[in-house]
Amino acid sequence: MDVKKPFEIARETLKQLTARKMAPTPANYQMIYSEVAGVATELPFPADRLRDIAQALPTKTPGQQKQRGLLDSAIRQLNWDGVKNALMAYGGFSPPAVTPLCAATPASSAPLVESPLSSAVAAPALTADFFEQIARLIEYALPALGTDDERFAEQTQLLLTAMRQPEPDVLAVKLMLSNFGNRLSFAAEDQAEIKVTLLKLLHLIIENIGELSLDDRWLTGQIEALMTASSPPLSLRRLDDVERRLKDVIFKQTEAKGRALEAQEEMRLMLSTFIERLSQMTESTSAYHGQMEENARLIEQAKTMADIAPVLKEVVGATRTMAHDSLTARDELRGMREKAQTTEAELVKLHQELDRVSALARHDPLTGALNRKGLDEALDREVSNVRRKESPLCMAMLDIDNFKTLNDTLGHATGDAALTHLATVTREAMRPQDTLARYGGEEFVILLPDTPLDKGIEAMTRLQRELTKRFFLAGTEKILITFSAGVAQMAANESGVEAIKRADQAMYLAKRSGKNRVLGS
Repeated sequence: MDVKKPFEIARETLKQLTARKMAPTPANYQMIYSEVAGVATELPFPADRLRDIAQALPTKTPGQQKQRGLLDSAIRQLNWDGVKNALMAYGGFSPPAVTPLCAATPASSAPLVESPLSSAVAAPALTADFFEQIARLIEYALPALGTDDERFAEQTQLLLTAMRQPEPDVLAVKLMLSNFGNRLSFAAEDQAEIKVTLLKLLHLIIENIGELSLDDRWLTGQIEALMTASSPPLSLRRLDDVERRLKDVIFKQTEAKGRALEAQEEMRLMLSTFIERLSQMTESTSAYHGQMEENARLIEQAKTMADIAPVLKEVVGATRTMAHDSLTARDELRGMREKAQTTEAELVKLHQELDRVSALARHDPLTGALNRKGLDEALDREVSNVRRKESPLCMAMLDIDNFKTLNDTLGHATGDAALTHLATVTREAMRPQDTLARYGGEEFVILLPDTPLDKGIEAMTRLQRELTKRFFLAGTEKILITFSAGVAQMAANESGVEAIKRADQAMYLAKRSGKNRVLGS
């Protein structure tokens, strides 16, 4: 009898599957292959069922924990002998009698040292290095839990000391770990609640400052930046970025406000001088009129030219003095008017600078696109137009493909440059009425007013083609930047946020279906 070769057995197996109209599953293929080859059918390794059994096994003693670990390893390796040995050895470990540590006597504690505990201490899973790793893990978590609870800090130190003994008492450490875990859960919940409450208080303070401000333009930048910084999820990079922006806003607004106060003080002084000069002119005019009346009376009483000459001399002198005072007041008031006009122009310029600085809080400093705050305002504006005009509005969600790989291989600076490149190309390809916003990380949102769904998808496809023409340069290396996008047209009965969520879901499907794609929702 000729021995069939493997490829002949495989070909015959496929024929049998087709002839018997059986589903080409691994189990059916293996059964028929065994028939054709004339060998016993070997059932598949029941890894899932064995894992369920392993999960159900109790691990009350270190010995049971060790055998449970060996069983899991044998299942992963599809090793029947390993499974058999682990299960047989597992039965030899039973939980020791529970004896309070404080009441244990040398006689009662001796069996514990000679029982499975001794083998557990020697087991690879419970070495001194293992306990040291757990101790370091606990120390790494401590800064996030605060230092207010002295009892918790004392309990932690006792646990760390016990774990770093040359030969740790496993049962004692286990009991201490259990107590520590319970205390840890309470401490973590307290810290989480404290964080949430502090954020709420911060929001209330910021809103109160905005309400008390007499001129909203002075505090718009600070309030919006702080609101952005204190909105979850928080990250150090995001907080550092907002801190830099906030310091710049505060510096510029402080400088501008100081200059405005100086200009206002100059205006006050000029007004005071103007009023003083008017008062002096009134007094001079009154004195002049009185003198003229007296001179007129003297002229009427004069009988000769010799009597008139001194009076005329006084009239001419008083008139010259009045004319000189008038010219001086005119020149001074003209100078005051010119200075007032200059000050007014400076105030207008200062207010424009304040508006510009406050607007920085609405833009992403890296890409120049709107941030989440700016997006919310633009979205409210566009949705209002849609409701009023009954025109279509599309939202597109973009996500750069393989951005994490780009960051990991070429560095965060190159990643930031890639984000800027995408934003620049997008702005050049967009219409003037479209709005670009950085949604977070490598995600961008584009608002497309007066655009139905099919035209929105076409616009994103054109943008993809434009990116293929504009290579991103990382040093001397040309890198093709692509993105996946989802587009959604806002329905009559939904909000802008809901439409963006649908666009985000479509973008996720575009990622899953191969990237560098545009899908509508």
